Amino acid sequence: MEVDLALLKSTKGLLKISEMVCVFVAFVCYAVASRPAYIAATCMEFFITLGFLLLYLLKLNKMLTFFFWPLIDVFSSFSAAALMCILSLVAVSTYTVKGTLSGGIVGFVAAALWSLDGYILVKKITFNRPRTTTEAQTGET
Repeated sequence: MEVDLALLKSTKGLLKISEMVCVFVAFVCYAVASRPAYIAATCMEFFITLGFLLLYLLKLNKMLTFFFWPLIDVFSSFSAAALMCILSLVAVSTYTVKGTLSGGIVGFVAAALWSLDGYILVKKITFNRPRTTTEAQTGET
């Protein structure tokens, strides 16, 4: 199995790592504040993002070609951004413990990162122009 270490220095890799760090910080804030629903949502998004990072890092997207992974990543990024934005709005507006407020603020940062990730992926996906095999699998131009 081949490992793509250059991904960790690329924009895509740095965004995925930043998303994971932000959502982990939000997870810790919600855990300190003892908010189980918020803990579950942030934990779920952390593992989904980790899954996509490992998919690209281990180049599994080139082995599992029956999915168009960049498009799935776009949907995942935008749905994560929407979920985290709603979760953060609720957390910030109903906080009773400062950990919930902190988690909500960091959640907004994570939502912005997921939105940026989705936007960059949409810009890279080619629908109406010819593409090479590499572009079809990675979404990179």
